[in-house]
Amino acid sequence: MTIHEDALIFSGPAGAIETRIDVPAHPRGLALVCHPHPLFGGANTNKVVHTLAKTLAALGYLALRPNFRGVGASAGTHTHGQAETDDMLALIAQAQAQFGDTLPGKTSAGKTSAGKTSAGESSTDEIPLVLAGFSFGGYVITRVAAALAESGQTIERIVLVAPATGHIAGDREYTASPVGSQSLIIHGALDDTVPLANVLAWAEPQNLPVVVIPGADHFFHGRLQTIRDIVRRNWPC
Repeated sequence: MTIHEDALIFSGPAGAIETRIDVPAHPRGLALVCHPHPLFGGANTNKVVHTLAKTLAALGYLALRPNFRGVGASAGTHTHGQAETDDMLALIAQAQAQFGDTLPGKTSAGKTSAGKTSAGESSTDEIPLVLAGFSFGGYVITRVAAALAESGQTIERIVLVAPATGHIAGDREYTASPVGSQSLIIHGALDDTVPLANVLAWAEPQNLPVVVIPGADHFFHGRLQTIRDIVRRNWPC
């Protein structure tokens, strides 16, 4: 599949959201991919994020890789996930409006970012939406997913790689929101940044399976192809 990369600036509550976009020839939906912690070098060029975006684009999704606040040309300052969540919701709404005519699920009635028709009724043919994130970006994605679910918007698939939850390295604490059964969770057995035990404790009450990659650390050195293969194997046809 032919994929080309582009760049756009979306508008968030604090100003610009710098975004890389991986565009397949015939997009079937939108995918948002969020990067790790911006105060620890996280950016939309991160190798895990790049791998997720390219994999989702190869599966037919127009994949958006934004920079969080204070990274690259994105405006604002880091807020530990609160304002970043609002930024991602604003980006999704703008992307749905901007690219909706080229994607399946667009209706002539006109939808809001919550997937409603202009008459306020739920749409039955929303633009397919995938959410993905790595580390801190995975934590933000759980918050975005919760907000979208509350608004009534359907999420086709969620992919979380080493999502930050519980007490993690750097004396940081995260309370990741619950996600739906359409979620794919991937973690490294040797992750010493977000302990595997944290993710298992978060996933167990939700009855969510976790795919564990033996020998993988938090940054999945030498395991990017494995992530790509796991996503592909677990993707619905």
